[in-house]
Amino acid sequence: MIMEGAFLVEVSRRIKERRTNQRLTVQELADRAGVSKGLISQIENGRSIPSLPVLFQIIQSLNSEVGDFFEDLKISEPVVLVQKKDSFEAFEKEDAQGFQYQRILTRSMAASTVDVVLLELAPHSQREEVRTEAFELKYILKGQVDYLINGQSYSLEAGDALFFDGRLPHLPRNTGRQSCQMLIVYFFDQR
Repeated sequence: MIMEGAFLVEVSRRIKERRTNQRLTVQELADRAGVSKGLISQIENGRSIPSLPVLFQIIQSLNSEVGDFFEDLKISEPVVLVQKKDSFEAFEKEDAQGFQYQRILTRSMAASTVDVVLLELAPHSQREEVRTEAFELKYILKGQVDYLINGQSYSLEAGDALFFDGRLPHLPRNTGRQSCQMLIVYFFDQR
């Protein structure tokens, strides 16, 4: 069983969520599971992949059944994923002050070329729908935009993120009075 990308993040999130719901400290969970506090912290922050026996020990230490823990775990990738800014997950990567990380999106992508672009979209700008041979991540830096993807519209504002398969017909529409600026990351498959 390989735990990568979105799967690892979801497992890490579930461990942390169940620990905090039970009002357990990291040290208390580590003691129950017979592992170090540092390992629990690394697992919860997605920096370490536990072995299967250690993962089962942690799950059982959270008074959970293994089957219940993995129930409804979504491993398949959605075609379109909208991440509203209030759903970004804060996390710590290391013990440092003043560093505030927020996980916007984690997805496993096989061998791929990454292209990072900044797009300024003028009010009432127009073009035809396009298709791209890449997965696309859009992060709205300022303004608002309606994104039409495969016939469905998604409204986004500064701080929101959008991930989708660019092979679907898509078109951004800035219907506002101010320009919209977005950071775009294209993931081109190399297979």
